[in-house]
Parts: sequence; C-alpha cells; structure tokens
Amino acid sequence: MSHYDTNLDKNSANYVPLTPLTFLKRAKEIYPDYEAIIYEDRKYTWADVYKRTIKFASALNKIGIKKGDTVSFLAFNTPEIFEGHYSVPMSGAVLNTINIRLDAKTIAYILEHSDAKVLVVDRQLHIEVKKALGTLKKKITIIDIVDKFADQSKCEKIGDLEYEDFLNTGDENFDWKMPEDEWQAISLSYTSGTTGNPKGVVYHHRGSYLMSTGSAVAWNMPNRLNFLTIVPMFHCNGWGYPWTIPMLNGRTICLRNIDVKKIFELIDKYNVTHFGGAPIVLNMITGAPESDRKKLKQKVYVLTAGAPPPSIIFKKMKELGFEVMHVYGLTETYGHVTQCAWNDAWNDFDEEKQNEIKARQGVRYPNTEGIAVMDPETMTEVPKDGKTIGEIMIKGNVVMKGYFKDKDATNKAMAGGWFHSGDLAVMHPDGYVKIQDRSKDIIISGGENISSIEIENTLAKHPSVSIAAVVAKPDEKWGEVPCAFIEMVKDKPTTEKELIGFCKETLAGFKVPKQVVFCELPKTSTGKIQKFELRKKF
Repeated sequence: MSHYDTNLDKNSANYVPLTPLTFLKRAKEIYPDYEAIIYEDRKYTWADVYKRTIKFASALNKIGIKKGDTVSFLAFNTPEIFEGHYSVPMSGAVLNTINIRLDAKTIAYILEHSDAKVLVVDRQLHIEVKKALGTLKKKITIIDIVDKFADQSKCEKIGDLEYEDFLNTGDENFDWKMPEDEWQAISLSYTSGTTGNPKGVVYHHRGSYLMSTGSAVAWNMPNRLNFLTIVPMFHCNGWGYPWTIPMLNGRTICLRNIDVKKIFELIDKYNVTHFGGAPIVLNMITGAPESDRKKLKQKVYVLTAGAPPPSIIFKKMKELGFEVMHVYGLTETYGHVTQCAWNDAWNDFDEEKQNEIKARQGVRYPNTEGIAVMDPETMTEVPKDGKTIGEIMIKGNVVMKGYFKDKDATNKAMAGGWFHSGDLAVMHPDGYVKIQDRSKDIIISGGENISSIEIENTLAKHPSVSIAAVVAKPDEKWGEVPCAFIEMVKDKPTTEKELIGFCKETLAGFKVPKQVVFCELPKTSTGKIQKFELRKKF
C-alpha cells in the first residue's frame, strides 16, 4: 500500500456527496434579494425560493414522505415544478415529473409503477388525471396547483389540498436532508414508451450535479443570465436547467405554453439571453408572422435537441439574431451529452457548409467520459469515414443508474460497458458524430440502408416545406420505400410532383420519396415527430 493510501481517508471535512441542492442554498446565501423566478405577475427572489422549497419539503415530511418515496408532478412550466426540483429531494424523496400530454392509462401506469405517494398536479389537467386516479389500486395524496393563468374554462378541482395551502403547513426552519450518498436517486423520468409501457429512468445526485456544471462550461453560460424555460421541466428535468441556473445566479422566466408571440415578448421584456428548444420550436420561431415578432436587442443563445434539425434552420435563426448550438442526448443521459462545438477553421467555409456542420451531433460534453459509434454486435468502433453506420454508445457519470424495477432492460442497455442509445450514426474523420437515424427509423429498400433524416433535410430546403417526416412504406418489389409526410408553409402551396422532382436534383434515385402526403404531423409535447403514428397509416 502506498503512502498516498495511508492515513488519508475520506471524512466529513474533505468529502461531501455531490448534489445540485447546494446550488440553491448558495444562491440564497450570496444573492438573497436577486430575482430568481418570474412567471406572469409572480416574482420570487432566491430567499423566497429557498424558503418556499424548505417549507414544502417540511410539509411532505409531516405527511410521512421519507427517503426512497416517490413524489410525482404533472405540471406546466410554472414556479411549482421548478421548486419541486429542490423541495422533493430535500425531503429525501425522489422527484417524478410526468409528461402533461399523456393519456389516462399511461398516467395511471406511471403512478402505479413509480410507487408514487403524492401527486402534485395542475388543475387544467383534471380530465385525464381524474380518469387515471379512478383506475388506481391505491390511494395517493393529491395536491392541486391553482394557476389563474391556466385556461379556467378547463380547470376543475382534483384533490383536497392546494399547493400554497399545503406549502404553508411546513416549517421554514426545517432541517432538510442532504443525500447520504451521491449515488442516491434524485429523480425518476419515464421514456415515451412508443413500443410498450414507458420505462422509468433513474438519475442520481452526482449525475445531476455534473450535468449542471458541464452544461455551464459547454455552453459558455455567464453569471446573471436570463433563461427562458421553453423545454418542459418534465422532460429530462428540463435538460437539468432548474439545477444549473441557480448555480449561476441566473433568472428563470417561466413559459407555461409554447406561444411564439409570447416567446418574443418575454425575450424583449426580460432581456432573455438563453433558452433551449426542439427543432419544431425553432421552426415555429422562424415561421412566425412579422406581427408576432420583435427585433432582438441582443444576440440570444439557443440550444436545440430532439429530432436532428435540418441545416436550413440554422440559417433562418441566424438571420433573426439567434445563435444556435446543436446538442444531443437522451432521457437515459440526463439530457444532452454531445455538442456541435465550433472550430474556428470552419469560419472560412461557405454558409451552406457551415450549416451542414452545425447539424451534426458533435463531440462529447466535458461531463461525458466517452462517445463512440460502434458495431453493436462486435462492440468495435466503426471507421471514422463519415459513411460507415454504427450505433452511438455513451459512458460516463451522466448515464442513468438504470431502469426502475427492470433489471433485464438495464443490463441490455449497458451491455459491454457502454450505454446503447439506439441511434444510428457515422463518425466523421474529425471525431464529430452525425446521426443517420433511429435504428427503428432506418429504411431498408432493396437491401440498401436509407437515412430518413437525409431525405427530411433535403425536403426542408424547399421554400414550401415547414416540417418533413419520412418513414418506410411497404413495397412488394423493394420491401419498403421512403414516404414523405409534409406540413406546408402557410400561403406557399406545392405539389407532390414538385417535391419529388426537388429531391431528384440532389438525392440518389432509390432515396427519393415514392409518395408525398400533406398533413399536420403528430408530435410529442417536446416537439418530436411521432413517426410510429405515421407508420400506422400503412
């Protein structure tokens, strides 16, 4: 044994479990009177937020909530769900944020599977929630969020308790609980479950802390930034930003519903500097009528992730004054774990080439230990030729603990010492990853692999195309062929023949869509196109 291993033990002075909960405590101690959260006519300082979270954590403990219990939130982007990111783990419990667009059956499944003891829910969601509660085999405590800015015509009482009243039953001097171990669970998020019941993804305190610090470094986030919450806080805990922003004494401006006019108004009113959003949100921003826009007073920094964005979106956003960085991740990785970090050598490229590079998923975050593109059968890396397709594999402290109550799925996802993403990609010679497709979305036509994303990016360059989604259509001769579903730009009509001809200009013949369907595309609450719904049409 080395001298470095003798009489140099961990103790309470030199080793404290990492947790993002300390970011809020620090913000309260140093910047108590600074604005922390703004939502419509409500404004809270860091002292206010800390006091409110302490009281809510205390109130939870008073009704018996303890370490290892689950507290679920079904809420819009309002202060309550932001506070839940602190109050729930401060009580020792695990925060489970649920997608607000889910149906009653799936909500009920999550509440049962997660062993939820408490559900905090916005009254606007009463229809599906009441149906879900009616099928539960257990009784849970229901706490209503009453929001005067909700659609009051759609609001009904759900539980016997109201958020503010419940919060005020707590003690503001409550001695909240640091995690005993940084591996302790902090949150539980459920995947979309498009091929069966959703899986519960468990995060730990260490990973959430490291995601916050890594995000700040990767995005060059300054202190005192103004952050607009467009990404739902139920989705990967809002990409971790409810924990990141307090670390930077930033100000969080809450957006309850996606409304482009409101986005421009909030950017203007509060000098918003940063926000994240799926490509569909960026598409809405660039397609907004002049009457809904406001000229930006300063550059606004944007992260986009979700469905791989077409390169044209970067050009359109830049013209409006937004600087967009493309990132990539999954629910299982606490959100984004790669970024298209810019290299100054690319400044000399023409705009089209630059935008193509920006559409790559890029390189690993500082908090990510490994990103590779591998053959999933042999677990060997594919050549860095920008052509050979493999599966994105990830490892590091921001990979989930595992799937809740599902050892087999956890073992399968972590086989070979890497997390298997299910995303098919190529690795460029410079080490930058570019997704080709989800493994379930790749089109195999006559033995040739076709990337639906490549076709979508081509279609997106047509001036009449707002959004494009391409899926496989069964074909007697070729097995399957590409079919395109298109949302058109308002007042810019086009035809199937014109779009097929447009694709033929740049795509190989076997990649050209054999059919074009014009319709409104089905989307998730985070803006991802629900391709499984499109496939059902065949």
